[in-house]
Amino acid sequence: MTLVYTETAMLGLDVPLRASERAYRQLRGEILDGVLAPGTALLEVEQAERIGVSRTPLREAVARLIADGLVVGRRGRGFEVTEISVDSISELYELRQALEVQAIRLAATRRDPAPFIALREEFRTAPGLLDQGDIGVRRYYVLIDELEDAIDLAVENPFLVGALRAVRTHLARIRRLARRNPLRLLAAAAEHLLIIDAIIAGDPSLAAHATHIHLHQSLVSVLAAIDEEPAL
Repeated sequence: MTLVYTETAMLGLDVPLRASERAYRQLRGEILDGVLAPGTALLEVEQAERIGVSRTPLREAVARLIADGLVVGRRGRGFEVTEISVDSISELYELRQALEVQAIRLAATRRDPAPFIALREEFRTAPGLLDQGDIGVRRYYVLIDELEDAIDLAVENPFLVGALRAVRTHLARIRRLARRNPLRLLAAAAEHLLIIDAIIAGDPSLAAHATHIHLHQSLVSVLAAIDEEPAL
């Protein structure tokens, strides 16, 4: 079975997802995008029918979402999407600060400059992208994903990278708040450019300082957005 799958993948053919994997990806994506808002009930039968899977793979998907911290058990029956509170966001950013600043320091020390030079050119197009509405914003977030991947590769520490990726799962839920603030998106793009320049220069202190400023400004923006929309 493994050999067949490997050969199929090598040929570039599509391999059907297992039902539990498909359910997990759909529910996770809907939670991170805000389609399934915090506090939304996830009833087993209803969700299984909606996604088009049986109850067993749905349970497997929900178990993974619980492990991710995106879903919790609900009083009575079923499950619900975890809430996002000011306290939880502040705690998340405390952890993000510790992990991301260290990752950036290591990336600036251990990096291959080439991928970051290419990313710098991409990030210079950010203002134009952000003028293109939702499509441009989505492309901008793809650039951020590419930057994070390049940093993860440069860090050369699977334990640190694993912890960072767990934090990013939750950050994706609150990132959508920034989409309502074009000025913050433009400022963040400039902050990312400074981080990239510091990594290319191999200056871990400057890279860490630029990251510290970026994370502070990001947290301030998120908390301000919550004040404007208490029903998050």
